[in-house]
Amino acid sequence: MTYREATIGDIKQIQIVRHSVKENILSNPDRVTDEDCKEFLTRRGKGWVCEIDGLIIGFAIADLKDNNIWALFLKPEFEGRGIGRQLHKLMLDWYFSTGKEFVWLGTSPNTRAENFYRKIGWTETGLHGDNEIKFEMNREDWLEKKSGIYS
Repeated sequence: MTYREATIGDIKQIQIVRHSVKENILSNPDRVTDEDCKEFLTRRGKGWVCEIDGLIIGFAIADLKDNNIWALFLKPEFEGRGIGRQLHKLMLDWYFSTGKEFVWLGTSPNTRAENFYRKIGWTETGLHGDNEIKFEMNREDWLEKKSGIYS
């Protein structure tokens, strides 16, 4: 298993992972285009992938422009193995190293993702859009919580 920064060449496999999920499914799969992925990987932020034998099984992308976690997804058959947790750590370590003090994300209620973010120390702050829970994390909390989560 290898973790590394995502590249433009990873976009096709990133899209396969994104469309394989059983929760937080896109209502319209055409809503997130390859060009969107390219913009978030190269102009708005940075991403990471986890791969096994050259096959991407999970990815995470942070957005510096909107102070947002744009994506953190795994192929369902790889959930529960600590892969999402490691991608999360790589992403937030980088994000807060840029000088940012705050990040937020939205996720559907009653999902594994909601439970993951609660367990890992994100704070629910209300709703995002019509039906997503909004979570926030600040730099100080991340630095404090990560030592307990990742030790």
